Amino acid sequence: MTIVRTSASIVLAFAIAACGGGGSSSGGGPIAGGGGGVGGGTGACSLSERQQFVKDVADEWYLFPDLLDNDVNPADFSDLQSYIDALVAPARAESKDRGFSYITSIEEENALINSGANAGFGVLLGYDTVNNRVFVIDAYENAPGLGAGLDRGTELLAIGTTSTDLVTVSTLMASGGPRAVIDALGPSDPGVTRVIQFRTAADLTSEASITKAEFAVDPISDRFGVKIFNDGGKKVGYLHLRTFIVRTASDQLRDAFGQFQTDGVTEIIIDLRYNGGGLVSVADLMGDLMGAGRIGQVFSETVLRDSKADEAPDPELFESEANAIMPTKIAFIGRGGTASASELVANSMIPYLGANTALIGTNTFGKPVGQYAFDLDACDDRLRLVTFKTNNADGQGEYFEGLADVFPNTCRANDDIFTQFGDPSEASISVALDFLAGRSCSAISGTLRTAQRVEGREILQPSRPNAVQHRIPGLF
Repeated sequence: MTIVRTSASIVLAFAIAACGGGGSSSGGGPIAGGGGGVGGGTGACSLSERQQFVKDVADEWYLFPDLLDNDVNPADFSDLQSYIDALVAPARAESKDRGFSYITSIEEENALINSGANAGFGVLLGYDTVNNRVFVIDAYENAPGLGAGLDRGTELLAIGTTSTDLVTVSTLMASGGPRAVIDALGPSDPGVTRVIQFRTAADLTSEASITKAEFAVDPISDRFGVKIFNDGGKKVGYLHLRTFIVRTASDQLRDAFGQFQTDGVTEIIIDLRYNGGGLVSVADLMGDLMGAGRIGQVFSETVLRDSKADEAPDPELFESEANAIMPTKIAFIGRGGTASASELVANSMIPYLGANTALIGTNTFGKPVGQYAFDLDACDDRLRLVTFKTNNADGQGEYFEGLADVFPNTCRANDDIFTQFGDPSEASISVALDFLAGRSCSAISGTLRTAQRVEGREILQPSRPNAVQHRIPGLF
């Protein structure tokens, strides 16, 4: 067993609760080895050995030791993730571990972290819970989907293996719900081909045969990721960050803030609306880039369980970065998919900006906890176990219900999927500009679930996400 606790591997990332199981899982597509686990067999990688590995780590490191079910019988489970879900069920019941502890593949997660490598169409999908419609809400550059015409605002109309066996999305949703659509899209294997009929945001209907392929996740899009708006003669910086999980995000963030610094930008919009988190090291760097003039002050602190308190790292301080700026106002765009490292960054800026910061959109997911990686190398097993919680400089870290109740200001805004990111007319960006300009807005009200019902759209996510989907929910 290897305990991987370098700064690059400490993760604050979002995990969608599994349908029916109440927890997150790995596996699913063929690119997600090592996650599901198969019962039977003997030796170091038998299910019983892997279960014992999980139990030993949890007993020593789990953040909520009083919320482990020590009466769970490992023999009752045929796969490793189901055992983990049962073990942490008491914490899940208190909304402290909503699928955050899971097993994944060492190889696949490392490939994602190091280079953004994964396979698929390269589109992020959401579905209309009221009208049973599926839409592309983001499309990755250099991936098959965008090349075939699938971009933000595109509606998937029908899916098949050939043009002669297309099944409409409405039929799939009516017969099997989101799971039927996920199954129709096929496994995330390079070479898997699907024929998709779709309608673009410009109301053009097309049909294309699209083959899944390997592509690299680009944390900041070259198309819309960094913009500088002229809002009534005032320069406003805009940054759309897709994920914190890929190491290359660090250099891209430095470049983005370098542009803001060069143009004298002090008011910024940080768009994290589908960002499920990732590496704490990237979150810390982002804080540094917004921390000019705050060097040596506390950005965040990490809290471990009482028995591990002596092993907790020192508080994370703002450090010097050549491209750093000192923002006077920040508008954070967030939604139900905004979680973990995204919430850490937003929460950590509140003590320094107070009323000059706001949450725009809807309430966020509510995940102030993170996972260390514990590796069982021989089995390609990486246990991502909830082991720490983060607080800001004021000691605030109790946002399990989302950040809406924590922020001094909130502004309700829709997610206009028919308008591209980086466009100042897009609904959430427009409201963010209103806040920065001192114009009025309506506060976010209600719980996250209420907000999702009102908007009627959720991220499409398998019950057993693969390694990439754990980090970027909804990516196919």
